[in-house]
Amino acid sequence: MKIGRNWMLCAALAAILLGGCMGQEDAEDSGTNDAANQQDEQIEEQEDSGGSEGNSTESADVADESDKGEESGEKQEPASAEPAEPLYELNEATWSFEPIGNAEPKAALLTIDDAPDKHALEMAKTLKELEAPAIFFVNGHFIDTDEEKAVLKEIHEMGFPIGNHTMSHPNLQQIPEEAQREEILGVNEIVAQVTGEKPKFFRAPFGVNTDFTRQLAAEEGMLLMNWTYGYDWEPEYQNGEALADIMVNTELLNNGANLLMHDREWTAAALPKIVQGLRDKGYTLIDPVTIKMPETAQ
Repeated sequence: MKIGRNWMLCAALAAILLGGCMGQEDAEDSGTNDAANQQDEQIEEQEDSGGSEGNSTESADVADESDKGEESGEKQEPASAEPAEPLYELNEATWSFEPIGNAEPKAALLTIDDAPDKHALEMAKTLKELEAPAIFFVNGHFIDTDEEKAVLKEIHEMGFPIGNHTMSHPNLQQIPEEAQREEILGVNEIVAQVTGEKPKFFRAPFGVNTDFTRQLAAEEGMLLMNWTYGYDWEPEYQNGEALADIMVNTELLNNGANLLMHDREWTAAALPKIVQGLRDKGYTLIDPVTIKMPETAQ
């Protein structure tokens, strides 16, 4: 009996010990699995986090590059603006302008010759304030010093086209062809150096052209023009009031009129009233950029 009882006690003790060991192994397995699962989750989180951080870093890099571009002034250049569609065409028989398509027929062009002498800059500022377009025809002997070139550049930067009126204002029919060439190309060269572009318009002194100057102007891509009327060289109109009155009330003022004025003190004084008078009569002031240019123009 004692042997049977002892065997039973030993078996019970072995079972207890075996069960404890198995429980410990289960616990260790469970702990190991939990740790592995936790490690897997951490790895996945790190991968997700790493991917997110990578995207954020790339976005930040793009933003930084954009910011650096803005700070350095590196901006995408806008597409070049298309040239304005021509609205007016010069009638070489009358030197007036005719509308193209649906352009306003009641219009006039303002031009200033012999610039920039003493009053051209003042006149340009007046026109700019009045939002009145015009062409300034320049002589080479008025743009041969640094100070005069600075005035020319300022007028151009205000948005006014610069026309060619020869170097020294000669009668072109009275000088040889080579001298005619020098008179015209000399101005083109100086204007291009100062403003960055050659004149697009040519007006001969006294309105006197030659076959050679016509051909040369065409080769240079310039529109040759004279005028329909002007008065500021006549003694009776060499004061602001008289000049403003005749320029607006002359019977020569018609649709497409091509008004000739000069760099003169009395013309500068009359300019605001001339502009206002034309507008009061319903005239649109022609913007030179809307004038049709020769096919040779670039």
